[in-house]
Amino acid sequence: MLTLERWSALWSCLGARTHGDTIFQEVIQAYAEPHRHYHTLAHLQDCLQIFDTTSARAKQPAVVEAALWFHDAIYDTHSSENEARSASWAYEALRTAGAAEALCQHVADLVLMTQHEARPAGADACLIVDIDLSILGRAPVVFDAYERQIREEYAWVPTSTFRQRRVAILEAFLARPTIYSTPDFQQDYEEQARQNLARSIARLQA
Repeated sequence: MLTLERWSALWSCLGARTHGDTIFQEVIQAYAEPHRHYHTLAHLQDCLQIFDTTSARAKQPAVVEAALWFHDAIYDTHSSENEARSASWAYEALRTAGAAEALCQHVADLVLMTQHEARPAGADACLIVDIDLSILGRAPVVFDAYERQIREEYAWVPTSTFRQRRVAILEAFLARPTIYSTPDFQQDYEEQARQNLARSIARLQA
């Protein structure tokens, strides 16, 4: 799944002509950093597996796939600029490799959408956001493991502070009219996501 062959095919499809092998190794190494527990190569692979079954919903599938590869490439729990830095890396890597400026900007814009601060607009943005949020609607055992992994990534945050901030994040998702933006994801994940979020909030507040 996370193969150089797949990456090289994507790189070529995007019109990028150089540095593909080097960037691939750098991205793989980034997701393998030891401080990561959820935002790992396993998360990236999971996102790409879902993408492979939903890519027909995208207007520009290759752009969405590129954004998925880069969306958590920079991950520092002490920083609030991870998505911005990941987007910048994606833009600069593709532009340097010869991809068109508009395409590079589209990839960067999609990476920024995974901040989950604004509701996505357009097929590509809706798809990448729904893929990234799919973990919220997984089986309880999978979701609970995700919550534990997030806590491990923020082990440096005091328990009371972490609980308060985590509840605020989860409640914000729960307060949305819909967590997911596309009908397929709403059908497959929405109900379970709401159950998972409510259960996690109750546990954090106990």
